[in-house]
Order: sequence, then structure tokens, then C-alpha cells
Amino acid sequence: MKFSEKLKEAMQELNLNQRQVCGLTGCSKGSISQYLSGKNIPTEQKQSDIAVSLGLAPDYFSKKDEPVIVMPKEAIASGKIKRLLPEEVAPLLGMDKSTVRKGLQQGVFPWGYGIKTSENRWSYFINAKRFLEIEGVVI
Repeated sequence: MKFSEKLKEAMQELNLNQRQVCGLTGCSKGSISQYLSGKNIPTEQKQSDIAVSLGLAPDYFSKKDEPVIVMPKEAIASGKIKRLLPEEVAPLLGMDKSTVRKGLQQGVFPWGYGIKTSENRWSYFINAKRFLEIEGVVI
């Protein structure tokens, strides 16, 4: 199945519209539109980032025809993917919050990412479900 088809299927199963996908992934509306139309296919790393942002396995888009597994209701807070802050995650990992932030900025953690919003500002997203699954930590 093509990336565009898998993305459409995931959006349908997760009950997400294009605007919500943009907000969750940090991708522009134009990028998501091109991904959905099949005009552009993101790199494997970007596909993995998108999958994690949507609460799916990092290799979801590279796997052959696997069904979408919808997050359990407790992983969703008021219709949004439950997210954690670097300050919450740092003590669970035994790290300093600045180390977690740097890791998110550099893309080393499979459960979250950092988005540079201005010269000196970053916005962070840590997918709570993916964090729990990967790190095996109970919150």
C-alpha cells in the first residue's frame, strides 16, 4: 500500500482531519496535502516521525498492509493525543530536563520531537502512549 493510502487510512481510523494531522505532526498543510495526494512522499525518517506523532508504531508506514491500531480511550484526553512535557519525562528517565529537550530537538527519541518555533524557542511533543510503550515506565 502506498504512503498516501496508509496515511488516509490512519486518518480515517483515528478520526482525524487534515488540520488536526498538521497540528499533531508539525507538518504544514501543504505538505500533508501533497502526502495525501501522492504528489510527494516523505523520507523514511519523516514517515516514522509522522507515525509516532499520530500514536502509531514508528515503522507503521513501512510495514506491509498492517491494520491501524487505534489508541485506547485513556490515551486520549478530550479528543487529543495525551502528551507529556520534558519536565515530566526527565525524572522518569533519570535525566535532566535540558537533556531531554536536546534529545527531542535532535530527534533521538522515538516517542517525541521538538519544533523550532522561533530563533530561541522550541515547542515539544512527547506522545504519552508511545513513551509508555517504548520506555516501559508507569505514570
